[in-house]
Amino acid sequence: MTAKRSIRAPIVAILVILTAALFARSFLQLRLQERGVDADFAKDLSYLVVPVILGILMFPILRDNKTFLLGLFRRKYLTLRLVATAIAIGVLMRIAWWCQLVVRVSFGISVDPDPAALAGPSFSFGCPPLPVIALGFVVMAVLIPVIEEIVHRGLIQSSMSHRGPVVAITTSAILFAVFHPPASYLFVFAWGIVFGIQFWKSQTLLPSLVSHATYNGLIQLDWRCMTGTWNPPSSDLPLIWPGVVAIGGLAFSIGMVAWLILKNVGMHTASRH
Repeated sequence: MTAKRSIRAPIVAILVILTAALFARSFLQLRLQERGVDADFAKDLSYLVVPVILGILMFPILRDNKTFLLGLFRRKYLTLRLVATAIAIGVLMRIAWWCQLVVRVSFGISVDPDPAALAGPSFSFGCPPLPVIALGFVVMAVLIPVIEEIVHRGLIQSSMSHRGPVVAITTSAILFAVFHPPASYLFVFAWGIVFGIQFWKSQTLLPSLVSHATYNGLIQLDWRCMTGTWNPPSSDLPLIWPGVVAIGGLAFSIGMVAWLILKNVGMHTASRH
C-alpha cells in the first residue's frame, strides 16, 4: 500500500493569509476599474499581487515545508501518460460544466430575469485583444492553479492526511470551494474532490495541477472568447430532448473522470514508495 507523506501546516494561518491576499486583490481591482481599466483586464492584472503577498506572508510556512513541496513537483514523475490523463480529466470537467448548464436551462432551473433577453440559442465567437487574453491565460491557467494546488492540496490536504483520505480530501475540497463565488460552491467542491483524489493517489501535485490548468484554460476560451444567449420562454419549458441529452453527457463525463482516476492516476508513482 502506498505510504502517504504528511506535514503539519498551520491551516488557520494559511486561510487568513489567503483571505488577506484576495481582499488586497479585490481592492486593487476596484481601484483599476475606477481609473477606466476594463473589468476583465483589471481582474487579471490585480491578481498579480496575490503571489507576491502570499510569498511574503507565507514565507515561514513555505520555508519550513520547502523540501516536501519541492518533492511534489519533481519532473521525473511527469510522464506522457500522466499529462494525457490529466488533460483529459480537465476537458471532461469542462464538458460536465456545460452539460449541467444545459440541464438547468432546459428544465427552467436557470432563467435570465431580464424580460428583454433573447430566447436564443445564439452564440458568437470573438476573442479580446491579445494582451488581454494572454494575461488571462497566465493568471487563470498558470498562477491560479499553481497557487491553489500548493495551498489546498500541497499544504492543507497534506496537513490533514494523518486523519485519512476522506477527512483530508473533503476538508481540502470544502475550503477550496469557500474561496470561490457562492453560485459555484457545489461544482467547485466536486472538482476539489477530484483534485484531492488525484493528489492522494499519486502523491504529486502534477496530475491535479495539469487538470486544473486545463480546466481554467478552457474557461478562457469559452468565457472570454464566446458570447452566448439562451433564455427559452417559460411556455416552452421543459425542453425534454436537450435536457435528456445533457444529462447523458453529464453522466458520461463524470463517469469518465472517475474511470480515469481509478485506472490511471497514481499508477506511475506507485513503484517509488
